[in-house]
Amino acid sequence: MTISNQLWEANQDIAKACLLHPFVQGIAYGTLPSAKFAYYVGQDAFFLEAFARAYSVAAAKAPDWEAFMTFHDLAGGVLQELQLHEGYATKWGVDLRSVQPGATTRHYTDFLLATAWGGDVGLIATAMSPCMRLYAFLGEKLAEDGIGEHQYTDWIRTYSSSDFPSLVQQLESLVDRFATAYTPAHSTYRYAMLCEQEFFQAAWQFGE
Repeated sequence: MTISNQLWEANQDIAKACLLHPFVQGIAYGTLPSAKFAYYVGQDAFFLEAFARAYSVAAAKAPDWEAFMTFHDLAGGVLQELQLHEGYATKWGVDLRSVQPGATTRHYTDFLLATAWGGDVGLIATAMSPCMRLYAFLGEKLAEDGIGEHQYTDWIRTYSSSDFPSLVQQLESLVDRFATAYTPAHSTYRYAMLCEQEFFQAAWQFGE
């Protein structure tokens, strides 16, 4: 089993908890209060900007041209995702330029950027992989019985599309090339998974 799959399998408890989280289930059924989703859109846009920066730092550290190009392509994928958030922001009345990160968002982005600046490419890819793998998992699960037509349909379509798993595979190929199955990889991956769970929780608690 590859290192990326080992890490994912070791964190199935958090992946399943995210799938069953009321925020994600609210997206699945279209019942999530719009104010909570609007908050999430703004926070996620702030997060994705940090995510793109972390990819760029990783690209600069890449030991060969193939890895450099992969990190560069992945950063491009994040920029496309940010364009999607621009559309969401317009729809939900969110001014992305004035978004202030919540404590949970800042906690996550600080961790990613600290890992990007202080870690090697294997550890950077390991820290970034949970976000990608988790969203592909959630998209697949929410779409497996068909996608209903409601206000969050586009979100489910985005993360269940055939294009998204290829980005996940690109990133996990870097984990498998450069990470080693030592304790920091496991603890870093799990920490990122917990950050993902807390991100949904923070959005769910917004306004309460």
